[in-house]
Amino acid sequence: MPTNIVSLNHASLIVANAEQSLDFYCGILGLQQVERPDLGFPGVWLQLGTQQLHLLELDNPDPTTGRPHHGGRDRHVALNALALEPIQTALNQAGIPYTMSISGRRAMFCRDPDGNAVEIIELPKT
Repeated sequence: MPTNIVSLNHASLIVANAEQSLDFYCGILGLQQVERPDLGFPGVWLQLGTQQLHLLELDNPDPTTGRPHHGGRDRHVALNALALEPIQTALNQAGIPYTMSISGRRAMFCRDPDGNAVEIIELPKT
């Protein structure tokens, strides 16, 4: 049966404080905040090309500590980037650790302030 699903629309992550999470997602990763409807709880929406990342300020049923050191061994969201170096510089300046992908591709993993794993993949140069 051919699939009717054609792309990812958005991914959602639970955060303790959506406004504070903007420091990481907008200030360090450079994502852009977009308008979000009132859903009855705090949160923010971030635009990534034609997709979005939604940060939901809700009680987190998952542990925020004791997660694997390498984010590739955990649930994660993967973002494409033109280059890793500017992001590595921003993470280093903020004191946020990251690990490189063990797959051999140009990719890295870090965690947001709530322990959510984020993979950043460098797109091939064209």
